[in-house]
Amino acid sequence: MSVKRVVGTLAIVVALGACTRITDRQGFLADQELIAAISPGVDNRASVEKTLGRPTFISKWDENSWYYLARTTSQLAFLPSKPTSQDMLKITFDGAGNVAAVTRDQTLDQIVQVAPSGDKTPVYGRDSGFFADIFGNIGAVGAVAPGPSRDQ
Repeated sequence: MSVKRVVGTLAIVVALGACTRITDRQGFLADQELIAAISPGVDNRASVEKTLGRPTFISKWDENSWYYLARTTSQLAFLPSKPTSQDMLKITFDGAGNVAAVTRDQTLDQIVQVAPSGDKTPVYGRDSGFFADIFGNIGAVGAVAPGPSRDQ
């Protein structure tokens, strides 16, 4: 085998190795036994927090809904990552703080891609350029603000 073939083969192997799929898991690690231990009418907020830990988030509109969220994503080299699975556990409490319902959703239906609307954040107020930002304070340091004099 010639040196060129060996080098070419090594280059192909290295190039294909760079295209491996990257899998990432984010969020709550669900333990089936702990989730099964949560019972409506028996558990309350404190016991749920001791069993599962703090929720991923609490509903902004209804503080009686706790969500535990986990997501697995997959990415090929430099391409954007895509969700492959999602597990959402929702625990609903009644007015007294006792568990009313435990629901689980393992579909990807509720995932939404949010695209930013441009690459710049608008800043409202004074519109200044590079030099105005650098040299804008010259003469302003130690200057007396307009208003009534202190001597009066």
